[in-house]
Amino acid sequence: MGGKKKMQVKNMESSKGNKIANQFIISTDNGMQYFQSYNSIIVKFEPSFNSDIKAKIVLDEKYWNYSVTTSKYRNKFLDETTQETKAKIKSGEYELEDLNCGSSRSPFIRPLPAHNNN
Repeated sequence: MGGKKKMQVKNMESSKGNKIANQFIISTDNGMQYFQSYNSIIVKFEPSFNSDIKAKIVLDEKYWNYSVTTSKYRNKFLDETTQETKAKIKSGEYELEDLNCGSSRSPFIRPLPAHNNN
């Protein structure tokens, strides 16, 4: 008999412990974690249970650096700066994938609207 898979969704918190609206950490019972900003998954963290293999971090190719707010909380989730994230993408340590419109898209997640950086 298979057990139910559990998922926990929590608001990110400010340094003062206040819940941040629209910024979420989703955790699954198998150790996966996601950072969601508004209705878009920004980061997927896949833990490794093998000491010879590093955890895998995947960023959404379109929304990973979408806005100042998204970047601020992505940085908090990853515990690093945007420059460090860019360097890890360039080195191949982090992968870029479509986390919001592919076959694994969750039916309750709608991507952010198009953003104009001008």
